[in-house]
Amino acid sequence: MIQKILLAVSGLGHAEEMLKTLTQLPSIQKAKVTVLHVVPGKTTTEAMTTKWEEGGRILANAIQTLNLDPSQISSILRQGDPKDVVCQVADEIDADLIIMGSRGLKRLQSILSNSVSQYVFQLSSRPMLLVKDDIYVKNIKRIMVAMDKSDAAKHCLKLAIFLLQGIPGGQLILANIDTDLRGKSSQITEVSSEKNPVFAAAVAEAQRYAVPARCYTSSGKPGEEICRLAEELNVDLLLLGSPDRRPSIAKSFVDIDRLVGASLSDYVRVNATCPVLLARTEA
Repeated sequence: MIQKILLAVSGLGHAEEMLKTLTQLPSIQKAKVTVLHVVPGKTTTEAMTTKWEEGGRILANAIQTLNLDPSQISSILRQGDPKDVVCQVADEIDADLIIMGSRGLKRLQSILSNSVSQYVFQLSSRPMLLVKDDIYVKNIKRIMVAMDKSDAAKHCLKLAIFLLQGIPGGQLILANIDTDLRGKSSQITEVSSEKNPVFAAAVAEAQRYAVPARCYTSSGKPGEEICRLAEELNVDLLLLGSPDRRPSIAKSFVDIDRLVGASLSDYVRVNATCPVLLARTEA
């Protein structure tokens, strides 16, 4: 399911480290990787020369850090608006996954500070793995999927099962939250899949690929509970389905009202203590 990966690098953060960890997974080892660095377009000629040289160094350092087979990796240095260029290159190479660093800014802060990861997340329909600057990237063994009846959650389940195949001691953690907007959290409870139809179908799918799965429930505000479960269950990677909001913001001016409204995916990407892979419905 993941054969082509786009890694957008800036010279900061843990994106390269995240990809290096991913490429240790049996399911990812043969994936083709494109490393992208974008040089901002609006600058003087003298400054542009410096930026191009700096960009070349950033790409070279990233490729050296990844230490992949040369046949698996290529690099692109391009000028323009980073948030637009990342989306364009993802389409050009038909990327199955975009990996980017993230400062973990809240949504309004992201808009006001022109956050690249926030805009790419809004504008691209491709799965996107966000790695915050303040988290520790661990070897991937425990992958959690926030499950409900949505097609996006089912797509995340397929991605998680794909990633876990062949990992010794790998485990799929399925989480289902009983929404309580009053914010009253319950204990985290491990349950049998037979007691929850969402879990039953997910566990059956995992069993088809010999992936061990455990099921957990809790109640409270969904975003807070998903982050709490991921932290308390010591999750290495969290997969979350996200509604497609592109039609409302894929215009010349961003729909601020929509962007600053309540969003489960935005809460989780900001507050989760592990890397977060956001995916929409399968194309």
